[in-house]
Amino acid sequence: MSVIYIASSKLPTPFGEFMLHGFEDTETHKEHVAITMGDVTGDEPVLCRVHSECLTGDALFSMRCDCGSQLQTALQRIADEGRGIILYLRQEGRGIGLINKVRAYELQDQGADTVEANERLGFDADLRDYTVCKPMLAHFQITRLKLMTNNPVKVNALTKLGIEVVERMAIEAGHNDHNARYLATKAGKLGHLFGTTEG
Repeated sequence: MSVIYIASSKLPTPFGEFMLHGFEDTETHKEHVAITMGDVTGDEPVLCRVHSECLTGDALFSMRCDCGSQLQTALQRIADEGRGIILYLRQEGRGIGLINKVRAYELQDQGADTVEANERLGFDADLRDYTVCKPMLAHFQITRLKLMTNNPVKVNALTKLGIEVVERMAIEAGHNDHNARYLATKAGKLGHLFGTTEG
């Protein structure tokens, strides 16, 4: 995998002023961004969220998932600490893409859960690939993370890439009646951990 850094700019937000850094995967031509605040270099573990794009949750305020709320919570935590990074990866719908995600939602409207819907469309439950994280973090000389995630698979994937996760911090936000089954499926079938922090 070849990931190249493109450019950086200021990113003022309601949570504070961040820096936005653009990267391109030259093999897939997917464009990813890192969002940073403060000096993230050095030996101290960096507060981090690895966030896969969710247009419906992040931009359209969908209550079918908790993605948008998790992103906002991560931005707020980083702003409170004054130092951190979010890797925003372009892998919509756990890797199946936006239109297939809409098709999966249609199946969920008919009674399937999120895993069953992906499988009925011919996909694995989760196709996300975190390999791109290593060169993106290396650009900032980051090797140690305090990772905001409920997903142990994400922790294991980063660890296998040689990135030290010194602490897994639960990130729970946006729970509502519309996503209760979705969150239960993530816990029951995808192994997500809710209500616990490990360090």
